[in-house]
Amino acid sequence: MSLLNTAPEMAITTRVDDLLNWTRKSSVWYMMFGLACCAIEMMQTGGPRADLERFGMAPRATPRVSDVLIVSGTLTLKMALRTKVLYDQMPAPKYVVSMGSCANCGGLFQLAYSVCDGVDKVIPVDVYVPGCPPRPEALTEGLVKLQAKIQRERWLVRAPETA
Repeated sequence: MSLLNTAPEMAITTRVDDLLNWTRKSSVWYMMFGLACCAIEMMQTGGPRADLERFGMAPRATPRVSDVLIVSGTLTLKMALRTKVLYDQMPAPKYVVSMGSCANCGGLFQLAYSVCDGVDKVIPVDVYVPGCPPRPEALTEGLVKLQAKIQRERWLVRAPETA
């Protein structure tokens, strides 16, 4: 059997990285970790008005199946260790969104002895969403920026050889 004239009329060519990243960014499972008042806005974002499912995002209740950890609100030093444990339980690749001024830098409570000066002091943060509290539209924009970051990642690049 000849292979001539058997190819489909429409063919799409792309790089494997682009295909993998497109599938990953189109199926982001997030876990909400609300610590204070920003959690109300975060829950509103998961509701039907903001409709994150149109971006392929779905909420999950456990870090073991989540791709994104959304930390919103004031992170106290007591909760910092728990946040690190949750982050460590997530499978790689994993991402973190810091939502609100308190999660970004301690916010109004940054001078208190028990407040951590930002989530990035405990775990790496990929996207910061500013505001006190940020509106659901701001969190949606932050998640779309995270999707853009996922699309730019390169997984199949050779590591440089050491001499």
